[in-house]
Amino acid sequence: MQDNATEVTAAGIARMAGVGRAAVSNWRRRHADFPRPVGGTETSPSFALAEVESWLRAQGKLAEVPLRERVWQQLSGHPDGPVTALIHAGCVLLLIHDRPPVWLELSAGSDERLAEMLPGALREVFTPRFGPESATNTPRTVNTPGPAPASVADTPSAVNAAHSPPPPRPHPAVHTPTGPELLPSAPLLRGVAELAAELGARQTFEFLLGRHLDANPRQYTLTPADLAGLMADLAGPARTVLDPACGTGALLRAAATRPDQKLYAQDSAPELAALTTLRLALHTWSTVRGATGDTLRADAHPQLRADAVLCHPPFNERNWGHDELAYDPRWEYGFPARTESELAWVQHALARLKDGGAGVLLMPPAAASRRSGRRIRADLLRRGALRAVISLPVGAAPPYNIPLHLWVLRRPERAPAQPEVLLVDVGQFAGEGRGGPDWRAVREAALDAWQAFGRPGRFTERPGLARALPVIELLDDDVDLAPARHLPPPTAADGAEQLTAVRELLGQTLRLTADLTPQRADAAHPARWPLTTIGELARGGALMLRTGGNGGHARVPVLTDHDVLSGTDPSGTLPESDEEAVLTEPGDVVVPVLGGGSVARVIDTATAGAALGRNLVLLRPDPAALDPWFLAGFLRGTANNRQASSYASTATRLDVRRLQLPRLPLDEQRRYGERFRTLDEFERALRHAGRLGEQVVRGMYDGLTDGTVAPD
Repeated sequence: MQDNATEVTAAGIARMAGVGRAAVSNWRRRHADFPRPVGGTETSPSFALAEVESWLRAQGKLAEVPLRERVWQQLSGHPDGPVTALIHAGCVLLLIHDRPPVWLELSAGSDERLAEMLPGALREVFTPRFGPESATNTPRTVNTPGPAPASVADTPSAVNAAHSPPPPRPHPAVHTPTGPELLPSAPLLRGVAELAAELGARQTFEFLLGRHLDANPRQYTLTPADLAGLMADLAGPARTVLDPACGTGALLRAAATRPDQKLYAQDSAPELAALTTLRLALHTWSTVRGATGDTLRADAHPQLRADAVLCHPPFNERNWGHDELAYDPRWEYGFPARTESELAWVQHALARLKDGGAGVLLMPPAAASRRSGRRIRADLLRRGALRAVISLPVGAAPPYNIPLHLWVLRRPERAPAQPEVLLVDVGQFAGEGRGGPDWRAVREAALDAWQAFGRPGRFTERPGLARALPVIELLDDDVDLAPARHLPPPTAADGAEQLTAVRELLGQTLRLTADLTPQRADAAHPARWPLTTIGELARGGALMLRTGGNGGHARVPVLTDHDVLSGTDPSGTLPESDEEAVLTEPGDVVVPVLGGGSVARVIDTATAGAALGRNLVLLRPDPAALDPWFLAGFLRGTANNRQASSYASTATRLDVRRLQLPRLPLDEQRRYGERFRTLDEFERALRHAGRLGEQVVRGMYDGLTDGTVAPD
């Protein structure tokens, strides 16, 4: 059943038709019968999905809206907002996942009957999965004992707290929606069920959630899947796992490996807590206990003693509850300063661990050295609660411009006689592009050092990478735990040998660059070729045009726009998606659409098989009609890019369909293509020489300043 009230934006219309937003604006101006706006604003109008679909089909611009696109448009245009729609969809997908015959019986009737009967069916699923509290139709508060004893009631902080509104109490993340709440979602839920029959319930929810996160990137701080997997591995196998700041659930998903586990999640954002709880229930058969509430002020699991705690807490929070929580029993290692919210999360994690339990927290690097936290850091070290600090490469997680740390905790069963702490720096494995670090190398180095540290016997120092340091050596006035300040540099001999090898490689590259220098350019009159456009060639079948941005099911390297611009290997990642990824093939031409640069890259056998990233367009020419190097070369023309670009206040966007090519015979195309290919080889050699030159200069500075290179 089609929901006539569902609205779609111009961006959604462009996605449905496979065109740019500029094309939708042109249709509105050129066609008097184009559907009129039914909502939105003057600058960002929305249109009725059914009217748009009919118009596109009548114009021959659309044969049929794909099911997943129709469901997404219904969800994004839901009258109660996309988050409410996504939660309702998750509830029904869990019902389909656990009890498919029940859904088939309920969906056989009208929308009104479906909305009336659905709450009862959901209660039957929610009670065993989430606990009896989730079976209620409205959130129910969970009372937790107040932290301050009566003897301190007259302190200034207690008096102020008495006159301020109490913090919101935690409550279950998922509750059973009522019939009236579900009725507007009935058409969407039928579409979701149809999509689940095609993809599966879990995959359908992952697709819709991933699409929502991609559409709202500034609203959510995501933990990359590779980082989540590393944190779960550092914590080790665990039957009971807590994430007190669960976000979208990446950490608990990484830890959920068996059905007998119990997963506990809490987040202050109600929509995130609900979405994560549903996501985990669809991902695993483990028991899931999700809660909404401010964890530090209103802990939903005060009696829990977990095997493992994984947490990516909010950074640099001033309003974390400093005034209200001065006498909280969780501050076993010292009361955190107002500026040390991260140390409050560290102690919360330790308070929720059983003796011997492990915790892994993602931390800002400043938490390892700020003077305001030195007393707490010292006590964590003395008592053996802080076992390791691992410095990650730049780009491992947001904020991507600083090297974040992992703190590995262990709730001490008894005070160690001679405590040690492991310091690891894997910053050397940072990637060259924006796609992130070399996660395989990061994972292997960090886990190998951590496992070796846990084995009996003395830890073997690894210069520049890892060192086990007696705690007594860190207990000075600063208690600075930054690994880079305590790790010995790589051995001087290795550094000198490496510098010599780089210098020899630079010499070879410079000689190659000289051999590849283009021949003298002969003057000629401007050519007057007959022209065609990429759009016309695509319609005529001379090439295929695809856009990137989906990760697919398999984890493959992702070619990013930065990789294309810088000429580097695929370095990116994309979230797992049930939409098929666009995989590159030899001879494809890839063009970035943002940034205003005239760049096109021909895919070779080394790059083939990578998934196409966001903001990239792939052109796959018919070799009987187009030479790929000829195509790429003419697409790089400055004038060509200028006439095909649109300009906004913050960015330039390229409309690839408007790029022009001369109509030339295939033999003539190949002549031009060979010259373009040699230019590309020369450009890559120049880039490589530049990178090698930077390594030589940096190595010489380092060698001269540390004494491993003589000045003469």
